[in-house]
Amino acid sequence: MPKYLLQGSYTSEGAKGLLKEGGSQRRAAVEKSLQPLGAKIEAFYYSLGEDDVYVIVDAPDNITVAAMSMAVNAAASVRLKTTVLLTTQEIDSAAKKGVDYRPPGR
Repeated sequence: MPKYLLQGSYTSEGAKGLLKEGGSQRRAAVEKSLQPLGAKIEAFYYSLGEDDVYVIVDAPDNITVAAMSMAVNAAASVRLKTTVLLTTQEIDSAAKKGVDYRPPGR
């Protein structure tokens, strides 16, 4: 199943909710929202810095993750960034594909 990195930054309202519920409850809520989509959490970490939370998710496809991302961002408690993660094997396959590309000015 494809993997995705979700980077979240809480808004002030989201931070208030996190203070009220705690980190474990937020993880459980995310897991509950992913299950019906056929997705699951591989890793879930809180952090200090630009982003507040990092989650690696296994999901069936980009459409599923886009739907989840839109729902989270629409709720306006977390600003979510999503990155598709590629395996080393996928990069090996990409490296073997021939691409006829000319850089600008050459």
